[in-house]
Amino acid sequence: MISELRRDPTSGAWVAIASARSTRPSDFRIIHGEQKKGTCPFCYGSEHMTPPEILALGREVEAPNAEGWQVRVVPNKFPAFSLDYDDSIDVDPDALEQDRLYVSIPAVGIHEVVVEAPEHDSTFGTHSQSRMEDILTAIVMRFRALRQDNRVKYLQAFKNWGRAGGASLSHTHCQLIAVPIVPEIIQTEVDHAGQYKDRTGRCLYCDINEGEIEARERIIQESDHFLTFCPYASKFPYETWIVPKQHKASFEDISKDELSDLARTLRLIVGTFELAFDDVPYNIVWHTAPWNGDFSAYYHWHLELLPRLATIAGFELGTGYYINPTAPEVAADALRESIPEESKN
Repeated sequence: MISELRRDPTSGAWVAIASARSTRPSDFRIIHGEQKKGTCPFCYGSEHMTPPEILALGREVEAPNAEGWQVRVVPNKFPAFSLDYDDSIDVDPDALEQDRLYVSIPAVGIHEVVVEAPEHDSTFGTHSQSRMEDILTAIVMRFRALRQDNRVKYLQAFKNWGRAGGASLSHTHCQLIAVPIVPEIIQTEVDHAGQYKDRTGRCLYCDINEGEIEARERIIQESDHFLTFCPYASKFPYETWIVPKQHKASFEDISKDELSDLARTLRLIVGTFELAFDDVPYNIVWHTAPWNGDFSAYYHWHLELLPRLATIAGFELGTGYYINPTAPEVAADALRESIPEESKN
């Protein structure tokens, strides 16, 4: 079977689907790195090892930076972006002289850690429903608070799991980084969504949802509020998207019912990955609308779960084209089979 080049409708990027090489979960050999030993700064009793907390949920008695919490948000001890800069320097990238060869501004921003649980070995797949709702609630609260700061234009929420996924600590956590420039990936998605709206009068992501529901080839799971599927032009083996059915541009506009449903969906999907693979390393990234501008008519927030099962090598780095050895149709079928019977609709 000949490989197929597919164009991602959300970005315009091309992906090679090498169908002849399609593999099942058991075909991937995952290399596990040795975990660092020592006191974990995210466990109960180690609250003094982190910067003072920004937010905590679950304590029965108010006692900041003490035990009793269920979810805790703290500044990153070694931030990639910071508000500690010389305020005499212009940090507005739009005001820079664009014809200069080398352009730079201070890495102005905010870098926070969402400690998901006091239990060291908990995972997205083993969290209780109430714990997962608390995690998402904390993230939503930080989105709503940080967007008030006009020094930043976008908040990237993400989760790294496993050493191959970029996690430096094994204690389960998410991260939030607010940045002063809209990331190119998000800007490209926004531009493509706007162009699609201009051509068709419709939302690109709503049409993708409708197309996936009609085709039924790549859907893993469908709930009241979310559609979970392997995207048509998946860049990575078993790449999975979680897309809300109701059109909303910004994650922080999620309703209470949607948040509860998203918590169930994440527990199910990540739990399925944990059953199908041997502790697969992965990243979960939030894609949501930038804060400056009105994108409500055409952008559509969503989550992307990116398993780290294949190595990005010379061809990908040289061309920007990805080679995916597992067709999304094969991946979705394998993941559907791996969902526990009691969890299937």
